[in-house]
Amino acid sequence: MEIIIWIIFGGLVGWIASIIMKTNQQQGIMLNIIVGIIGAVIGGWIMNFFGQSAVTGFNFYSFLIAILGAVILIFIVKTLRRS
Repeated sequence: MEIIIWIIFGGLVGWIASIIMKTNQQQGIMLNIIVGIIGAVIGGWIMNFFGQSAVTGFNFYSFLIAILGAVILIFIVKTLRRS
């Protein structure tokens, strides 16, 4: 059951991050899920680095941290693709 929640969480996060970064037309649902889950890991790592709590479950704080990580991930990928 927990894996289903992470898939839904990742899909929502990836979708919102792709809208923010204007890559929504290029990403499908699978890529949104992957970007959202990896973004949650990146956001959690960044928050741990600064001494804050990381992604702790399906709540608003974790949602914002995951979106931050997903936006950073999309930014890095877009920058590398231009090079």
